[in-house]
Amino acid sequence: MAKSISQENQAEAMKMAKATQKPSQTKEQTKLIAQGIEKGIAEYKKLQKAKARGADKQRKQNLKAKNQLNHDVVEQQQPPQSQKSYLPWVLLIASWVGFIASHVLQAN
Repeated sequence: MAKSISQENQAEAMKMAKATQKPSQTKEQTKLIAQGIEKGIAEYKKLQKAKARGADKQRKQNLKAKNQLNHDVVEQQQPPQSQKSYLPWVLLIASWVGFIASHVLQAN
């Protein structure tokens, strides 16, 4: 399952191999050096992709943890629903009892 090396990588490797070529070096030796450079480029790109995947995975985990933390904080800040619904009714009844009591006391 060896991946074929792109033409760009081959051209770049050959350019590098020719740039570092010694005067007594044969074309075959230069070709072998270019193949080694191609493999090095391929390995470098493979490592960079793996590194990018790992960084992306870590970023997603951090984002998920942050969202979970924010969700937990919001849940803690909200009072329970049962306390929310009874409080207005209790205040309404208490105010009516107070009005009626004050009216009855003023009438006497």
